[in-house]
Parts: sequence; structure tokens; C-alpha cells
Amino acid sequence: MAQKKEYTVICHHRGRATEYTGTLEHLINDVFGYTLESGASWQYEKGSRKVNTNPKSGKGLVTALNNAAYNTMGSCYNPDWYELKEG
Repeated sequence: MAQKKEYTVICHHRGRATEYTGTLEHLINDVFGYTLESGASWQYEKGSRKVNTNPKSGKGLVTALNNAAYNTMGSCYNPDWYELKEG
């Protein structure tokens, strides 16, 4: 049985960076599920971005998380942002 690929997503929140590591399924369902769902609930408002709640890659997950953060935080002074750790 092939081992599933693990990804590391770095969350930047108020000047701190926190790393979350796991398979794509674990990160979507157990770690960032609420963030994706709350961002998706705002996607039909004017000026909001579309949020994919079931991304198929690490890059897609980070894009969905950044779009969700944009939708929920709007024009905050210091909004959260996410990146994929290389390597």
C-alpha cells in the first residue's frame, strides 16, 4: 500500500507562524475544516472570493485557505495568511 503524501502548511497569525503537518485529507477535515466552511459561507457576497472546500493538492489547499481568510477577515489590519512549506 502506497503511503499518502504529507504536506506542511504554515499559518501566519498576528506575527506568529504555526506549522500544521498531515495528509491532505487530515488537513482539510480535521485542521482547517471550519476555516474553509466559514470562508465558503461568505463567497457569495459582493467582492468575495470563491473557496474550494475540497481541494485536490497542497497548493490548492493554501489558495482556498487564503481565499477563506480574505472572505472572513475582509480588510483587517493584520489578516491571517497561509503558505506551503517547501521540501
